[in-house]
Amino acid sequence: MVGSSVVTLDNIPIPEIRVLLDKAQYIDSHRKEVANTCTGRVLATLFYEPSTRTRLSFETAMLRLGGKVIGFAGAQLSSATKGETIHDTVKVVSQYADLIAMRHPKEGAALVAAHSSDVPVINAGDGGHMHPTQTLADLSTIQARFGRVTDLTVGLCGDLTFGRTVHSLIETLCRFGNIRFVLISPDELKTPQYVLDRIDASPTCSYVEAKDLSAVIGDLDVLYMTRVQQERFFNEDDYLRLRDTYILDTAKMRLAKPKMAVLHPLPRVNEIAKEVDDDPRAAYFEQVRRGMLMRMALESSVLGDELPGYETSKEVLA
Repeated sequence: MVGSSVVTLDNIPIPEIRVLLDKAQYIDSHRKEVANTCTGRVLATLFYEPSTRTRLSFETAMLRLGGKVIGFAGAQLSSATKGETIHDTVKVVSQYADLIAMRHPKEGAALVAAHSSDVPVINAGDGGHMHPTQTLADLSTIQARFGRVTDLTVGLCGDLTFGRTVHSLIETLCRFGNIRFVLISPDELKTPQYVLDRIDASPTCSYVEAKDLSAVIGDLDVLYMTRVQQERFFNEDDYLRLRDTYILDTAKMRLAKPKMAVLHPLPRVNEIAKEVDDDPRAAYFEQVRRGMLMRMALESSVLGDELPGYETSKEVLA
């Protein structure tokens, strides 16, 4: 992975993803030992659309590794307002930084950036396409809860059309294999056909589509909730009509398995009632912490900076 951009997880072999998961676990228990791993490094965060968790997670990850951060948190704060292209912005910033994390509202922007940059680029979300580091956070949380990321029934609920986190997670879980997907959404926000085709192409994965969360929640090991994203709608009436379609509350949680894990990429609006936060099955704030750890693992790996004391086990590579 040294020197490589990460636009999607598709090009990262499964054994390497397992190493990242293992590194994140190591980092969590060796905070002091890894604190100077990236001393002298500079991360640039180029965020063309609003973000709280993802941007701060990337920045905190580099700071905890001993590096520094530059960047902007909105297109209006960049030379994009003057008409500068992604190519030129990235080309310039890659003269300042050792690594770039970029979020952009247009699909494919991260790939353009990766081709333009003289340093590695990590995709922090491009439109409704992919969000690879969120998927790493999701995998880490599932691994922590179940000790595995295979042989599970995974429900994904809400906006399955525009949810880039959903698309990335399904794609990667299909590569691990042995997953039964339950896709829960209204007709207007169903999973795109190309994502369904990807599930069908996996000999050990399958899916069913459903509209009623209460009817299927008892079958799930993992429930991945998503918000209906107002910024993806052109019609305000459609957004208002669909945003409250699925709300997870204590009544629905009573129907779920005792060990089911509830994940959410955040931010939430009202799709998970605050009362659920106290349920031990709520894993979405743990997900935030693990997202930071996974970005620490990824940033150090891409830069080729070895974590002091870390050794990859044969079991992880298997």
